[in-house]
Order: sequence, then structure tokens, then C-alpha cells
Amino acid sequence: MSQFPTIRHRRLRYNPIIRDMVRETELMKNDLIYPLFVVPGSNIRNAVKSMPGVFQLSIDKLVEECKEVRDLRIPAIILFGIPEHKDEKGSEAYDPNGIIQRAVRAIKAEINDLLVITDVCLCEYTSHGHCGLLSGEEILNDETVSLLAKEAVSHAEAGADMIAPSDMMDGRVAAIRKALDYKGFTKIPIMSYAAKYSSGFYGPFRDAAESTPAFGDRRSHQMDIANINEALREVEEDIKEGADIVMVKPAGAYLDVIREVKQRFGMPTAAYQVSGEYAMIKAAGANGWIDEERVMIEAATAIKRAGADMFFTYFAKDIAKWIDRTRK
Repeated sequence: MSQFPTIRHRRLRYNPIIRDMVRETELMKNDLIYPLFVVPGSNIRNAVKSMPGVFQLSIDKLVEECKEVRDLRIPAIILFGIPEHKDEKGSEAYDPNGIIQRAVRAIKAEINDLLVITDVCLCEYTSHGHCGLLSGEEILNDETVSLLAKEAVSHAEAGADMIAPSDMMDGRVAAIRKALDYKGFTKIPIMSYAAKYSSGFYGPFRDAAESTPAFGDRRSHQMDIANINEALREVEEDIKEGADIVMVKPAGAYLDVIREVKQRFGMPTAAYQVSGEYAMIKAAGANGWIDEERVMIEAATAIKRAGADMFFTYFAKDIAKWIDRTRK
């Protein structure tokens, strides 16, 4: 039986100070990881048309950007590389002088208080745009895994603080953990893209990373958008193989998966607010259809409320500035 008028839920809403005091989910800068795209050359800052405010950066400009990120007290970045040359084996992915390896060394030479995470995959480096070695049009799992482990070690040797495999090959977390440990990188954590869905929200990222497949799609290794039990099996397996942090990608359309992963396993859980999520908010905001900042904060809060301990977002700098402005 209702207890109205004794119980009035609006009592805790009428005053902004009270609303702040009883707020259940609070965005913090420590939640944020900022994705960055690095390209060969110098003095390059190429705008990504489908992602307003996002750029492909040469290493010199990347270091400048990282200093701004550090000054905003955003704790971490993740790097995606666009190589000078691509081939069928994605050989620049694991070249000690590859674009990511050089970028990591450059950042670490000038900035010592920013966590550098590196994406480990082959799609940006292969001439065919797929995430692994091919036999005809089939992606070879085990042969790809050995190259991913090699790539991960090369990133650690360059100074990466964390390795984030995004390929969705079976067994890659175990192989990377074994390779890192063998080379003495026992302290380097692995953040696994454990439940990565074959999503339509990735389109703008493929423009930024120049990684659109030359044929076919990625449904043979990325997950079916309809499945949650499969996601839980994937996450459980990656934990058993040595993942220190597990990730759900994308975030916005998969809040139920984030919640289930966090509740089921109690592991540090990341999410990725992907390029399409970002692009839709930016486009609607630019057209005056929504209040861009308000929706940005609402979407980010939903990701954290669902259970994410940290999340990747192209809005990281904007969210950090909003936190500075609203919490003085």
C-alpha cells in the first residue's frame, strides 16, 4: 500500500545540493581512457571527418596531445597505429621500429605520469584489413595468435604500461601472457577485449584507423550482437587465461552485458564507448537536435552505472573539462 503523503520521493530532488548529496553514480577522471591515432610523418594533424574533434596525429603532435591529456589529469590513453606500409602479414605491427613502438618510446621520453595502453591487433597493419593471417578468405586463428604475442612483447619492450588485445582470436590472452612472462614482463597487465561484438557502431573508427576490410566482414571472430551467454563464456575464458581487466565493446547498446559481466565475475571491468556512439552524439548536437554536453554526460554516466570501472571514450577531454567546471 502506498505511504503517500508520508513518503514523498521528490523531497530529495527539490534542492540541487540535496540532489548532489544523494547521487548514486559519480563520474570521475579516473574512469577515463582516451583513444589516440598515430601516423607516420611530422607536424600532421589530420581531422577524421566522421568523428569531429578526433585527429590522426604524427608522433610529435601525439606527444603534445598526451601532455594536454596529462594536464587534464586523465590517467590513461590507448594508442592505435596506422603504419607507413601494409602487407598480408601485418609485419609493421610487431616491428620494433613500428609506428606504435616509436610512439610509445616518444611519449615515455617526455611524460612519466600517463598510463600508455596499446591496442594489439593486426587489422590496421594488414593489406586486406582483417585481424589475422589469411588462407583464402579464412582467418587462421593459431598462426595469428603467435604474431599477436610477438606484437605484445614488442610494445612492452618499447615501454607500454598495459597490453590490450582486441582481435578476438581464441587463446590469445594465454599466448600473450606466456610471451610477456617469458621476456620478463610479468608486471605488465593485460586488458582483454573479452566481449567484442560485431557491431555497426565501428564505422567511423575504421575511417580513423584505415582498417576497413577489403572483403567480407569480421563476424567469424567478433561476437553475434544477440548473444550474452556467449559473452560470459568469452569473459570467463579470458580470466582463466590471465586477463587482468576485461572489456565489453561497444558500451551503449550493451549495458546489460557490462552489468552481467561485473556482477558475475567481480573483475575490473572496462567498456568502450565506440566511434559510432561518439559520432551520433556529435552529429545530433551539431544539428541542434540534442544538448550535446548533457547527452555526453548522460551516456557516460550510464556506462559507469551499468558497472564499468573505467571506459574508453573520445569525449574524455570534454568530460574532464566538465568535471573541472562543475565541481569547484
